Amino acid sequence: MSAGLNASPPVPPALALQAKPAIFLQDACFQHRYIRSRDLSAIVERPERLRAVTVGLAAAISRLEGVAPPPANTKPLDPDDLASQLDQLKIGSTPDSSLASTNNPVSIVQSSASADILGHPAVKYVHGDIDGDVYLESLVRWARESEEKINSGESEIPANLAQGDLYLCPESMDAIQGAVGTVCEAVDAVAGALQPVFLNQYPGTPAHPVNRAFVAIRPPGHHCGEDTPSGFCFINNVAVGAAHAHLNHGINRVVIFDIDLHHGNGTQSIVWQMNEETYRQTLETKGGAPASKKGPQVYYGSIHDILSYPCEDGKAELVHAASASIHGEHGQYIQNVHLQTYMSPEHWETLYTKHYSTILRKAEEFLDSTGGPGDDVLVFISCGMDASEHETPSMSRHNRRVPTSFFYRFARDTCAFSDRYAGGKVISVLEGGYSDRALTSGSLAHLSGLVDRPVDEEWWSDENLVLLEKATKKRRGGRQSLPPSNLYPWLERTVALFSSLDASPAPSAAPRAPVLPSSRTLRERKPNRVASSSHAKPAAPAPEASGSENGSSEDSAPPSAAGKKLPRVILRLGPEPA
Repeated sequence: MSAGLNASPPVPPALALQAKPAIFLQDACFQHRYIRSRDLSAIVERPERLRAVTVGLAAAISRLEGVAPPPANTKPLDPDDLASQLDQLKIGSTPDSSLASTNNPVSIVQSSASADILGHPAVKYVHGDIDGDVYLESLVRWARESEEKINSGESEIPANLAQGDLYLCPESMDAIQGAVGTVCEAVDAVAGALQPVFLNQYPGTPAHPVNRAFVAIRPPGHHCGEDTPSGFCFINNVAVGAAHAHLNHGINRVVIFDIDLHHGNGTQSIVWQMNEETYRQTLETKGGAPASKKGPQVYYGSIHDILSYPCEDGKAELVHAASASIHGEHGQYIQNVHLQTYMSPEHWETLYTKHYSTILRKAEEFLDSTGGPGDDVLVFISCGMDASEHETPSMSRHNRRVPTSFFYRFARDTCAFSDRYAGGKVISVLEGGYSDRALTSGSLAHLSGLVDRPVDEEWWSDENLVLLEKATKKRRGGRQSLPPSNLYPWLERTVALFSSLDASPAPSAAPRAPVLPSSRTLRERKPNRVASSSHAKPAAPAPEASGSENGSSEDSAPPSAAGKKLPRVILRLGPEPA
């Protein structure tokens, strides 16, 4: 059971209800911020990403409430028996009136979980070392010393790591530990049948068990290997979640679907190591060694752009890894599929059914060859949304995009897959996605798919997304745009839900702490030239967010009077595709 999990007693059998999805939110994840400079215009992995996701989740809940079937009638209970069993539940306080509904399509968890990365068994299982937790201890130190380093003119990130896509502040560890703790909390709820406290549960009513979860966290994790942070990632959240499920809930077979625009090189590397160790144990047991508890068997299937990070420089080892396909040999189960540019809806349909769905079919083969369906199976989605049709051209430079409906369709297909093989257990974890519209539309579609009901794809049409952005725009000082009285009912409900869920900090006129100028300067760059390092993830100027009006006040802060410049993220920008 993960630290910080508030669990209620098991639901009495007479009050047991049908399982439904839950969304897990974590306020601590807003605390990871870039502090090297007051100029945040080029920072794409930003706290406001979570606000855009929350807008999409609120819209999905509002829409789904409108199409949800009425609550099923339950068998009447003896009044004394009912009172006794409700008393056992020890339900908490009344939920926010904006969140409460008798027809909730999902449960909402405001997590306070935190995993101490120096002591959490699953974190150490993935990122520890037999010679000591060198990387984890270093990460804690880097964050603790970050402000001091920056104020003395140095970078908080060691020189041997990519300066362009990694940054830390003193509060980053709260975000990192909160993120991975929340993933473990979701695992406890889905695989361990433990009941978190739901924000939108009426007092005196039983809690639905959780069969699927969407975990809205940052920083992302799928580029982080055992001891190699990169691509905005410091801890591999999904890999740790898989390890936590194995160590605590008897999960021995894990399926990971990665749908981020970028190849999850860190996750694939960790999966390879896990499978290698399990395969070694299997061979030793066959050779007569005493039987021992084996490690997990893990399948990793990824759909990504082979021309983008981490493969954009064409490094052989990275391109080979992102193109690997191996099924059973050496105990490995890996399938990589490359995104292609689609030219029409018909072309997209062909690509999805014949090409992209390969990762689902190969996952079926993996499970069929290792025992078939079972209670020991758990499915994860590394849910990056940067392949969205709404991602910025500077981030998605090669036009290898997917329509928003992909996030809905793939979620439903994963639910069907999990229903056959894993008892319906699915945990989707936010990875990339950097424009507000990509995140909002992707979250709306993806949660709708996890609820697994037919919906109207006009929900995420451009027209409705514009309405959504206008209604939820945050003005300076944190004040919400006041919705007009003639809003569509779904939009009015969305604004009410979002107002209750939004925990993003208000724009501020000053940075968190004064940052002294640095003597470090960037080299001059020629037009249309990019850095050659394969370690810097491409970044893009952050678009004007739906979360702020006229941009952040930090973006417009005056530069330091000194002639020296602060170290900044080095961008890998390319020309917009023709």
